[in-house]
Amino acid sequence: MTPAAPAHLAMFSIAAAGHVHPSLEVVRELVRRGHRVSYAIPAPFADLVAATGARPVVHPSTLPTDQDPERWGTELIDHLELFLDDAIQALPRLADAFAGDEPDLVLHDITSYPARVLAHRWGVPAVSLSPNLVAWEGYEEEVGEPALAPMRATDRGRAYDDRFTAWLAANGIHRHPDAFVGRPRRSLVLIPEALQPHADRVDRSVHSFVGSCQGERAGQGTWERPADAGKVLLVSLGSAFTKQPAFYRACVEAFGDLPGWHTVLSVGRHVDPAELGAVPPSVEVHRWVPQLAVLRQADAFVTHAGAGGSQEGLATGTPMVAVPQAVDQFGNADMLVGLGVARRLSTEEATAERLREAVLSLVGDPEVPARFERILRGMAREGGAPRAADLVEAELADHAAGSAA
Repeated sequence: MTPAAPAHLAMFSIAAAGHVHPSLEVVRELVRRGHRVSYAIPAPFADLVAATGARPVVHPSTLPTDQDPERWGTELIDHLELFLDDAIQALPRLADAFAGDEPDLVLHDITSYPARVLAHRWGVPAVSLSPNLVAWEGYEEEVGEPALAPMRATDRGRAYDDRFTAWLAANGIHRHPDAFVGRPRRSLVLIPEALQPHADRVDRSVHSFVGSCQGERAGQGTWERPADAGKVLLVSLGSAFTKQPAFYRACVEAFGDLPGWHTVLSVGRHVDPAELGAVPPSVEVHRWVPQLAVLRQADAFVTHAGAGGSQEGLATGTPMVAVPQAVDQFGNADMLVGLGVARRLSTEEATAERLREAVLSLVGDPEVPARFERILRGMAREGGAPRAADLVEAELADHAAGSAA
C-alpha cells in the first residue's frame, strides 16, 4: 500500500474510559505514520491522549463523570438529554478551537455529535470509531423503535426530538436524530465481530470490523501474579456502575477461602473497602487495577460485560462470568454466553454460591480453551490498529481524489 501523504486528523470523544481507550491505539498508529492528530477531549483524559503523540484539544463537558454517576438518571430520556445538552454547548467551543486549523478528516466516537456537525461544516469526511456494537439491517424496527416508543409518547420525549432536529437543521443537516446518531456514513468498529449481534446483517460498505486495538498499555502499570497463586480471578464492574458493596462481599465469601485461588477485587471509587468486612490474604482489594495486565495472567474474570472488558476477556482467552449492570452490557453478556466462554448472572442472582459455581464450571469445562482458540483466530484476522489506520488513509485518499476530480 502506498503511504498516505501526511494529513491533519481531528478525533473527538467524551470523558469516559470505555469511549477513549479503544481509540488510543488507532490514534497512536496514525501519529506513527506521520499524520498530525488533534484530539478533542475534556481535561481528565488529556494526558492519556498526549501520550499517543496527538495534541489534546481540551474543552469543557457537562456530562456526568465517574465521580457523580447518579447524574445520568434512571430513564433513557435522562441519558439522551445529557448528550444533547453537552453537544449544543460544546459545538461553538470546538469550532473556535479548530478555527484556522481545520482538519482533512474527522474521526469521532459514536457519542460525539459536534464532530459530525463540524465535518459537515468543513466539508471533510467523518469516520466513526465505534467502541461497541453497531446497527444492523432491521435494527430500528427490532430494537430502536420499541425502545424509544414509550419515550416518544411523552411531552418530554417529543420535546427532545424537536430540539435535536432543530439543532441539526440550524447546522445544515436535515436528518432524523435517530439516523444521525445511529447511521454514520463510515464506521470502523473497534470490537471483535464475535461480539456483534446479527453480524451477517451489518452493512459492510459502511462498517468495517477491525477488532480489539488494545496495545500494551504500559502506562497503566503492571501487576505481578503471586508465586503461590494456583489460579487467579479478577473481579471488576468497570468504572461507573460500581456502587455494589453487597456484590463485592459475595465475591469475598465465594472465593476468599477457595483453596489455590487468588482474587483481585477492583471495587471502584464508590465503595469503601472497609464496607467489605474482614478480607482474607488471598483477596487483594483495589479501587482500580491495570485490568489488561491482570487479565493476561488470570484464569477467570467476573465482569459487568462492558464492551472494553468483554473484548479484553476474549483477547486474553479468559473465561468470564458476566454480571451486567446497564445499557449494552446485557447484550454483550448474551453474546459471550453464546460463544460458549461465559456464564451470565443477574446482580440478584450473584450470590456467593452461584458465583463460585459459575467460575468453577467454566474453568473446569474442557471445551472452553478450544472455543477461545477459534475466537482468537478470527480476531487476529481483523487487523487491529494497523488495519484501522489503513482504512482511515483510504478515506483520505478517496476524499483527495474526489476533490481533484
